[in-house]
Amino acid sequence: MKKILVTGSNGLLGQKLVYRLKDRRDIQLIATSKGENRINDKQGYIYKALDITIKNEVEKVISDYLPDIIINTAAMTNVDACELHKEACRKLNVDAVSYLLEAVKKKELNNSNYKCHFIHLSTDFIFDGANGPYDENAQPNPLSFYGQSKLDAEKLVLSSGIKYTIVRTIIVYGIVDGMSRSNIVLWAREALMKRQKINVVNDQFRTPTLAEDLADACILIADKGATGIYHISGKDYMSILQLVERVADYFKLDKSLIKPISSASLNQPASRPPKTGFILDKAMNELGYKPHSFEEGLAIVAKQLN
Repeated sequence: MKKILVTGSNGLLGQKLVYRLKDRRDIQLIATSKGENRINDKQGYIYKALDITIKNEVEKVISDYLPDIIINTAAMTNVDACELHKEACRKLNVDAVSYLLEAVKKKELNNSNYKCHFIHLSTDFIFDGANGPYDENAQPNPLSFYGQSKLDAEKLVLSSGIKYTIVRTIIVYGIVDGMSRSNIVLWAREALMKRQKINVVNDQFRTPTLAEDLADACILIADKGATGIYHISGKDYMSILQLVERVADYFKLDKSLIKPISSASLNQPASRPPKTGFILDKAMNELGYKPHSFEEGLAIVAKQLN
């Protein structure tokens, strides 16, 4: 039986991984997150409160469970908050990754039978967005502190000497238990349902990712023992404005409430890459990754909202 440890299990991707893995007979799942377990279903896995920014907590959990696979989903992802609170961002996005890697390396050195596969989540924001969509060999050039922190973490993983996979993704959307976290799809739907006017940027382009698709890709990587870097996102390339308009169309909401604006007019603390999006050929060919279309993804979200 393989032991899989998930960090950030209270988050959107973390929860999807727990629900997909908890009933598998060939896996012992250890879900970890800061504070209490916020997942509705408490059966079929071990939950361990873990603050990955505290080095000795990380060492103890790795020592106690000796996971065969770690899926590190925990991160500070609010791009503007990262720009304004650089120390907090660095602690969670870089230092914590080094604690996880060091704890694994220490165990591998002391126990020749122990080997761990470290699957680390990263982002399209490591790119400057000058010429997306990007494949895995594209040259990173982050525009924000968040993007830089995720690139720094990637470098730690690459140089760690342990078995690794870096999974880069883009705008993850979906539903979490208790609706405790929002994302662009839920925000747009809720605002338009309340008939609120919303400003939406028309000059940023992405390939948004259904959380279930991202979880499936991580599990494919774990099952296949695939290593290296993979770009995982949805396959539909669109502007943020088009994304919100498609949400309005799907849920039959009033598009006249949506006002297109430029990124510059927002004066946000952090710069965003104008055009990212991913080329998915590697993931589709090597992993058998099959992402849903954006409307199929919205249908999955709609079903969970009922």
